[in-house]
Amino acid sequence: MHRPRPSSPPDREVTPEEIHRGRRRFLRQGAAGALGILAGPALWTAASTRAGVRIEDPEPGPFSTAEEPTPREQATTYNNFYELGTSKSDPARLADRLPTEPWSVEIAGEVARPGRLALEDLLRPHTLEERIYRLRCVEGWSMVIPWVGFPLADLLKRFEPTSAARYVEFTAIHDLERLPGQRREVLDWPYVEGLRLDEALHPLTILAVGMYGRALPNQNGAPLRLVVPWKYGFKSIKSIVRIRLTREEPLTSWHQAAPAEYGFYANVNPNVPHPRWSQAHERRIGEFLRRDTEMFNGYAEEVAHLYKGMDLRERY
Repeated sequence: MHRPRPSSPPDREVTPEEIHRGRRRFLRQGAAGALGILAGPALWTAASTRAGVRIEDPEPGPFSTAEEPTPREQATTYNNFYELGTSKSDPARLADRLPTEPWSVEIAGEVARPGRLALEDLLRPHTLEERIYRLRCVEGWSMVIPWVGFPLADLLKRFEPTSAARYVEFTAIHDLERLPGQRREVLDWPYVEGLRLDEALHPLTILAVGMYGRALPNQNGAPLRLVVPWKYGFKSIKSIVRIRLTREEPLTSWHQAAPAEYGFYANVNPNVPHPRWSQAHERRIGEFLRRDTEMFNGYAEEVAHLYKGMDLRERY
């Protein structure tokens, strides 16, 4: 129900047998005892370049899985990023079209200290921690990606949300001249996504500036993207330029385009089929066989309490 639709590939394109890498491990690390170090200059240098600069010695973050990561070459060449095109190969092929320097993010709405910050100021190392989060992600297929980033809550708290704030709206870059996908009426551009405030403040919700120990590639949402691993991939908006706290639920892009298929919450739920396919099983990049889809993508222990008393079939 929640997977981007225009170019859903046949199985043979998703996981060719020749890239099968053996069994994945299902060991999970606990959330307690989070490790973190103050981020050094390398992170912020890397975040503002597109050269794949190494990020030195990031520590494991809370909630990280011990599962084998998806091979980097697959995670960076098979992507959804409709601003660059609807084919899974378009983002990597057209990555140099995405302008990433200079970059700034506006923080607006129901906050006591609104403003616009250049990326390097937004990521000042004395306020944020650098961590690797190896998280499972579902985006029409599934992957395990070692993200480098920090909790979104660390940033939001700096701008002091008011008591009226109930939701967080995210807006991606809009550049008709340089982003060919935005010249097509696939969506009503710019891309907009949203979370409830308590979801946004959960420590599993991160802003990523890198992956696999390197700066975030353009095709994966450079220089700053959201990662919400218990939701379907379209919720994890890429190349963010604006974060606005609101009183009302934001009208998000896929929910606006197809409300019967793409709900606001978009929680991974194997019990709620998409109108055109089952979501009870998934195929992970690098594996030949399908596996059972886990509720909340395997993070039920961490996030199920956020939805206590809600009908997750109705509020999908």
